[in-house]
Amino acid sequence: MGALHEGHLSLVRAARAACDAVVVSIFVNPTQFGPNEDFAKYPRTFGEDCAALEREGVHLVFAPAAEEMYLGSASTYVDVEGVSERLDGASRPGHFRGVATVVAKLFNIVQPDKAFFGQKDAAQVAVLKKMVRELNFGLDLVVCPIVREPDGLAMSSRNRYLSAGERAQALVLSRALREAEQLVKEHVTSARELLAAAAAVMAGEPGVRVDYLRVVNPDTLEDVADVRDSALVAVAAFVGTTRLIDNLLLPARQR
Repeated sequence: MGALHEGHLSLVRAARAACDAVVVSIFVNPTQFGPNEDFAKYPRTFGEDCAALEREGVHLVFAPAAEEMYLGSASTYVDVEGVSERLDGASRPGHFRGVATVVAKLFNIVQPDKAFFGQKDAAQVAVLKKMVRELNFGLDLVVCPIVREPDGLAMSSRNRYLSAGERAQALVLSRALREAEQLVKEHVTSARELLAAAAAVMAGEPGVRVDYLRVVNPDTLEDVADVRDSALVAVAAFVGTTRLIDNLLLPARQR
């Protein structure tokens, strides 16, 4: 959606390494915002974005107007049932219908061989993987690692909303995930124990309001009790009025 940062550019570099031509879409999609969300104030830095993409060797920027993407009284949507109602989908009803619809449209317009998405939006990744599989899109969906600031904060276009004080508070999300990761290194496999430890870290920043903190299957986003199979520790929280997300993907362990 624009307001590009190093996380976005890491996707561009992965695409350039794997593909002959790279297309980047920039589109602040109105259908994935709720009525009280930040569509109007979402950062729009199109000139800066294009300059950064040109430096990275992108071949084409596709930046349609909303009127081009949604003709007249458009009434056709893509609903990925089940997974779309979990994590961010539970907090933001209708969000993933907007995401799946616009991504399906972009895939149909551009016809890519590969599509690159970031792991930071783990719930989005689960929704889009299911959509690609079940609607027989002829492409590979490539998921690239989260890119973080030196202090651990996951890069996000919404970070620019944060005041200096809120920016410091926001670090609690990555600290909570690191606490869970450390316990896994110590051979803790109980999701309940991981959640309790992460929640205790989050509670250390009373100015941060937790939206969700869950341990789930990364494909279905359903809760799991044990992390010996692949699992996702996912957190969303409000820092001031800014909603941030972060996650930790735990690979399957040998039993």
